Parts: sequence; C-alpha cells; structure tokens
Amino acid sequence: MARWSEYTTGQRIKILRGKTLRQTDLAELTGLSLPTVQQAEQDKRLTLHTLLLIANALGTDTSVLLGQQGPHRGMEQDDRATIKALSRAVHDTAAGLFPDNVAAPPLRTLETTAKQCWDLYWDGKYVAAGAVAGQLIAEAGARVREQPDGERAEAWRLLSDAYRLASYVANLMGSRDLAYAAIGHAQFAASHADDGLSSALVMSGRAWIYLRDARLADSLALAEKAATDIEPRFSRATTGELVAYGSHINFAAVVASRIGDEELVGDYLSQSHAAGARMGREERAHGTVFGPVTASTQAVGIKVALGRTGEALGLIADINPHHEAALSGAARSRYAMDKAMAQAEAKMWDASLDTLERALLDHPVWARHQALPSVIVEKVGRASTARLQRVSKLVATGPEGNGFAAATAKTAL
Repeated sequence: MARWSEYTTGQRIKILRGKTLRQTDLAELTGLSLPTVQQAEQDKRLTLHTLLLIANALGTDTSVLLGQQGPHRGMEQDDRATIKALSRAVHDTAAGLFPDNVAAPPLRTLETTAKQCWDLYWDGKYVAAGAVAGQLIAEAGARVREQPDGERAEAWRLLSDAYRLASYVANLMGSRDLAYAAIGHAQFAASHADDGLSSALVMSGRAWIYLRDARLADSLALAEKAATDIEPRFSRATTGELVAYGSHINFAAVVASRIGDEELVGDYLSQSHAAGARMGREERAHGTVFGPVTASTQAVGIKVALGRTGEALGLIADINPHHEAALSGAARSRYAMDKAMAQAEAKMWDASLDTLERALLDHPVWARHQALPSVIVEKVGRASTARLQRVSKLVATGPEGNGFAAATAKTAL
C-alpha cells in the first residue's frame, strides 16, 4: 500500500472525497465548476485557490492534500467536518469569541441540551454528538458571560461538561491535539464550578485520553485519584454519586488491566460490582452510564486484556442476554467486541465471527471508530472460511462501503 506522500494531489483529493461525496457534490460545496473539480482530481490546472477551496470543503488542511502530512485515519468527510467545526467552537469559546447568532439560553435549557448530547454519544452517534457539542460549548460560554457575578457556578459546570464531551468525541476520532485542548478547557471551567464532582469527571476524562495515547502510568494515577476523590458512603450515596463512582472505579480497573496489575484490577472490580449491586439497575448521570450490567460486561474486556480468557468466557456465560438491552448502544457494541475477542482467543472461530458480524451490522458507525474489529479478524485469520471473507469485507469497507479498516490506527478501548 502506497504511503500518503506517494499519491498525487489529485489522487489524495479523490481518496478524501470518498464514495459518499460525488464530484458534483464537491463542486457545489466549493463553488467550483464540475470540470474544475474533475481536472483537479486528474492533477490538471490545480491552482492554489482551487486547492484551498477543496481543502475547506473536505474539512482538512492544504498540507494534507499536498501530502506533507497524513489525514486522520478512519475519518470520512462528515468526520473531518465535525472535527473542524468542533475545534473552532472549542478554541473560539475559550478565547471569548462567539458567533453573532449565538444566544445564551436559560440554564435549564442548556441542561436539557447537554443530556441530549450525551445520549447521542452513548448511543455511538459520535458525529451527531460532536455537532451538538460545538453549539453547546458556544451557548454555555455565552451563558457564563451573561450570568450575574456570583451566580456563574452552574453555567461553568455546564461549560465544563460540554468541553469534556468535545474531548471525548475528538479522542474517539483520533484528533488527539483537540482532545487535549478540550479537556484542558474543561478543567479550567470545572475549577470555577464549585463542584468537586465536575473536577473528578474531567480528571477521569483526561485519564482516558492518556490511555489512548499510551501514557499508562499517568492514566492510572489520574484514574485512581478521580475515583478516590468521589468515593461515597454506600449507605448514603445518591444514584448520581454511585453512577459517577462506579464508572470511575471501573475505568481505573481498565487502566490497571492494561498495565497488567491483576491485584489492583481485582480490588477495583470488587468495588465496581459492589456499586452496581447497590444500584440494582443501569442509570445515566453526569454524562456517564453505570449499573450492575455495565460492571459485568466491562469486566469481560478487562479479563481479556489480562489474558484470562477462561474467566472472560465464564463471565459471558453468566450474563443474561436479555439484560444487555439495558446498556447504551455504545456499551452493547463494546461488549460484543470484547465477547468476540474472548471467543477468538479461545479459538472459537465461528462463534467469534458470528458475534463480530452482528456487531458490525447493528452498529456500523460506532464500529468505524474502533480498532478491535480489525484485530479480531487478524486473529481469526488462520481459520479460512467463507464467513471470514464476509466479515473481513465488512471491516474493510463497512456494510455500505463506508470503511472501517483505517481505524486500526486507534488504540482499542
């Protein structure tokens, strides 16, 4: 496979345009004529003006079109446009710059919008969540600016939440610089929110970015501190407190499993299951989801990461499939991938491919931003079957030709 720099500029434009954006669509987006777009893809009469217009329409940088740096892998045109708009919202709002048409909605309205945005995120609709997050950041920032002195804490909390969501979307889409910037602004906003829980949520979010950036020791230190700072008394804890603590301690177990500290993993999983049992059902609060089913399904992935395949399969056998419906869309998909990985490790080739194929077909958008599908197919590669060829095609192109394969550049989580 050729390196990005080895393609011609015209070929790079065609690749970035993808299969979902026609030449006529690109012409309309740029204001260029169709012949001009066609000539650009043929490396004919490609002026700097044309290049700038095309780069802007494709949501990328001219240096990418010129081959000086590679594109974000796994990104399609919609992804790039989302990241570009989200980046503008993050940086402009942090600088106190707001579009003329941005109003400052009431706090209750912002709270409702934030919940809707998190619902999109947990359903695995990351492009949609990113689009809403950009607007939410601008509106929450405007609310902070217009609130009377001494009454801004709640607005700051909502702004911190919006920045945190932006960092999560950017992290999943592989835009690491934007993820770091957004989580930094979230931390600043949380410090003005007079809310220790907001600071802990941001701390855990930064730990996740560190994890995907392979900064394991830093990630574990932050994850542990975030969980410890909000550890509640179970006898008095509210549902929201249990959701926050359970998800934090569960994430700490995930990080500990990547480091291979089984004793620490066991301790954290014990606390995670205790929090889930105390809750009795799945709940959403503070932009996260947790409950007894989440505790059990995420433990499967943790056991797989530790190489404890038998224990992972044992957990899978104990999980009632009907209970999976209580999970968010993203959590169900993640559990399916962990399950397929455990089956692949156990050389249950057909079962693994069945599980993977269902997940890819049920949640293609979510899967496009994950690395595990390609890892599982590679592991099952020794079993040459018609099903393997079918699933391999899904991983490479998606059920509608969208493309998952480039997501292998991301760290699985």
